Formats: sequence, C-alpha cells, structure tokens
Amino acid sequence: MTKDLDGVLVVSIEQAVAAPYLSSKLADAGARVIKVERPEGDFAREYDHLVHGESAYFVWLNRGKESLCLDLKLDDDKRVLSTIIAEADIFIQNLAPGVIDRLGFGPEELRQRYPRLITCSISGYGDEGPLRDLKAYDLLVQAETGLSAITGNEHGSARVGVSVCDIAAGMTATQAVMQALYARTITGHGRHIAVSLYHALSDWMNVPYLQYVYGGKVPERSGLNHPTIAPYGAYVCGDGRSILFSIQNEREWQALCRDSLGRPDLATDDRFTSNSLRVANRAALDAEIIPIMAALTRDDMAARLEAARIAYGRISSLEDVAAHPQNRYSEIETPSGPVRLLAPGFLVDGKQPVLGKVPGLGEDTDRLRAEFMAPSGAT
Repeated sequence: MTKDLDGVLVVSIEQAVAAPYLSSKLADAGARVIKVERPEGDFAREYDHLVHGESAYFVWLNRGKESLCLDLKLDDDKRVLSTIIAEADIFIQNLAPGVIDRLGFGPEELRQRYPRLITCSISGYGDEGPLRDLKAYDLLVQAETGLSAITGNEHGSARVGVSVCDIAAGMTATQAVMQALYARTITGHGRHIAVSLYHALSDWMNVPYLQYVYGGKVPERSGLNHPTIAPYGAYVCGDGRSILFSIQNEREWQALCRDSLGRPDLATDDRFTSNSLRVANRAALDAEIIPIMAALTRDDMAARLEAARIAYGRISSLEDVAAHPQNRYSEIETPSGPVRLLAPGFLVDGKQPVLGKVPGLGEDTDRLRAEFMAPSGAT
C-alpha cells in the first residue's frame, strides 16, 4: 500500500497547509517528495513549538518528504530546481499570486517543456476574477465564502476550529492529482490543475447556497443545534458534561421519549408529533428535555441512548479526544524525536499506511544537489 506511487517524483514549492497536505498524501502513497523551502524554511515550521519543539502543523503535514533549501533569486539554485523538475512527474506550488511565473517556473511553460508533467497550483481565489491577485489565508476565506455566516450561534459568527479551508483545498488537489496520474497512464500526457481555497470551500457551501438561491432560506447560526431538525442538538447533563443526539424519524422520536427520556407522553403531545412541529416549538421541547438530562450523568444518558438505538455523540474535550477508545495512532520520526499522531482516516486490507519521517530544515540539500547536479556519467 505504501508503495503504490513508488517511482513517482514530486517537487513541491510549498508553504503553510494546502499544498503540504497534497504532497503529504502523495508521500504516504509512496511517492518521492522533494519539498523546496526558502533558506529560512516553510513559515509553518514556526506556527508553534508545541510538539517537543516542533510545529504541530509542520509535523502533521510534512512526513515522508525530503527538505531542499534553495534561494530562487540565485541562478545556481534555479538551475538545481530546473534539473530536478526535468525528471519530475508532479510539480506543486502555492506561492503568492504571480511569484512562480516571475521566478521562471510558471506551469504553462513547464508543461510545454515537459508534456508528461502534471502541474498543480494552489491559490487563494483562482486564476481569474477580480480577486485573483489577493493573498488568502484560511480564516479570511472562511469568511469570504459565507461559511462564517452559518457557523456560530445567536451571539455571532465563529471560526471553524481547524483550518477547514486549507484542508478542503488540499483534499480537492489530492483528488485532482490522483485523477491526472491515472489519466496519464492512458494518454501519456500530464495536465495543469488549478485549485483555489475559495472554490474548494465554496463547493462545500452548495447546500446553504442552493437553499438560499432556490428557496430563499438563510440558515440560522444555531451553535450545536441542527437548524431544521429537532431534537438534534447538545444538552448538558447533571455532571456538567454535554451530549448531542439526533432524531431522524418518528420511530426514533417515540423510542427516545419512551426508552431514553422516560416520558412516552411527549411522543403524542400535539406540539411535538412531527419534526416540523418540534422545530416550531423548539423552546417548549427543550424545556421538557433539559430537566431530564440534568438529572443524569453523561455516561448514564449515553447508555440510555445507545440502548434505544438513538444516534448520539459525546461533546469531547481535547482530554477526551486524547484518550478516545476509537483512536488509531501512527508514529513518525521528527528531528527532535518520535511523535505519535492520530492516524490517517483509512485502512487498506485492514492495514494502516506507514508514514515517513519529518525532515529537518534543509537536511537533504547537499545530498540532493550532489544527486541531481552530478556530471553526466558520474556515479
């Protein structure tokens, strides 16, 4: 499994999250990934120093790569990069708008020179439109796409707690590059892939977009409550911990009332006999449910919900997540020692992918220069 892309050479001039996400997935699949960093390094190395001195973002997204430090303002370093690209299968970049062209490595020119090369550029807003030259970062695009308008609660908007925009772009790019690799086995030709943070996340916004454009509905910010289904939300239990559960049909509503809440009368209450009525009377519904939840611990309520086959989720703290019984882990090497992280979200034939080590800044520079710049015929 970890050798599926064995023999595929990837060159990535990358920083931050979106492009490193793509190249990390290629590395996980067995590709050789050369990460090109400026002499001071990918700035994500300095986001924090919480993983025994390493950045959490950098450790997560840069396993299995080789680090090559180049100053692309210098002709000699440009020659090194040109020599490596000549042998590459995939070229990735997410520099600021226009920078890669000014450096002389524009994807259009590279594709003309190397027809089998797959190029992928990740930008903020794409190659067209009035915002194409803007710099973009995750939270800015969360706001620009409207995600912030539907995330939060009655007190206001909130940021999604992880870099969802960057991750969406990285996932979109991974899908497109894998598709291009397969297509190349048929056509013999590469292609250029353009992914933007805005367009990747706006695709994820299609449900509220369609609801608004065709139905005139603006979703409310509803915190940990579903805007159009009730009860489907979070409730505080007697031990101060919260649980979230979901009712999807009338059979489940009746089971919840009878088996979990101990209130079968609620199922036939005229205010609550359909989902539409429960949503319209949500305040009254919560007034019935909240005291029942407050009399039970979260574990007791979870046991009741599970016995009734009602879907639920504990609202986990990070302490809870760190000890979660469903976790799978992978261990990787970093410059400052081994790190155990949450494993990638798939198994193949019951096995996890084996992840490579995280490189120190420029640790492969001398070796890569010697390998790719060796005189013809040298060994």
